[in-house]
Amino acid sequence: MPRYLISFDDGAMDHISAEDLPEVGRAANAVCQEAADAGVWVFGGGLNRQRASIVSTDGVVTDGPFPETKEVVGGLVVVEVASREEALPWAAKIAAACRCAQEVREII
Repeated sequence: MPRYLISFDDGAMDHISAEDLPEVGRAANAVCQEAADAGVWVFGGGLNRQRASIVSTDGVVTDGPFPETKEVVGGLVVVEVASREEALPWAAKIAAACRCAQEVREII
């Protein structure tokens, strides 16, 4: 069965106030639990903001942050569903819970 990456950009949730953040967290966790209960949940999580290590082909490691990077993934969920059409409603639920748009891509 295909797997789909549902993700949002780093900074997409910056508009959420500190006061509202706990409710957003509860809503996001509820959608993740719903996906798990439906048997489509594979993995999900947030990523450390602007902190990465780049490993080149010769093994040289360059540690970030990398401020010149315009867009990086801020969080992600992987679901396993029969089709893109089944992944899109999960993305819509996550978008509503996290209060930010989600990108959907099939993992190949």
